Amino acid sequence: MNSTRDIDALIDMMARLPGLGPRSARRAVLHMIRKRALLLTPLADLMQTVAATARECTNCGNIGTTETCDICASEKRANGQICVVEDVADLWAMERGQAFKGRYHVLGGTLSALDQIGPETLRIPKLVERVSAENISEVILALNATVDGQTTAHYIADQLDGRVALTSLAQGVPIGGELDYLDDGTISAALSARKSL
Repeated sequence: MNSTRDIDALIDMMARLPGLGPRSARRAVLHMIRKRALLLTPLADLMQTVAATARECTNCGNIGTTETCDICASEKRANGQICVVEDVADLWAMERGQAFKGRYHVLGGTLSALDQIGPETLRIPKLVERVSAENISEVILALNATVDGQTTAHYIADQLDGRVALTSLAQGVPIGGELDYLDDGTISAALSARKSL
């Protein structure tokens, strides 16, 4: 009989999370066990609640606990702008910056011939529908600067051409970035997107 079977299973499950390997998962589980009343029990209760209540917003694809997320439900956010992102983590990152005041559209990935992800797999048809239905004046493409991200951006631009103003996030040198540590693509993008002082 293995007296640590359940603990080992929890460590294995935690190690599957992004950013946690086996050693980090082991440390996290041991810490939670030591702080059982403060961390482990409330975490287990919250995980059970979230597992039962979390759902995708039927409008934009954000994650919340209601059929329509708070952003889509807010009339203040109906300013005619939609920011298109690859996944919910990107939406949450944009929200942390508190600079964007419009609504979002989560694609659920990017186009990828290698992974057999075509336009019908993503939420692109829903985006085209929303542009007409919500009286959108600008679509901001905030996709990752990868080959698949840029391919997806070009495809969306073709689908929405002439219907709405299309913009994308600026790309280039990050604040605090040093040229010596940047890759060639970032330097090239920064140079071509330069502005006058």
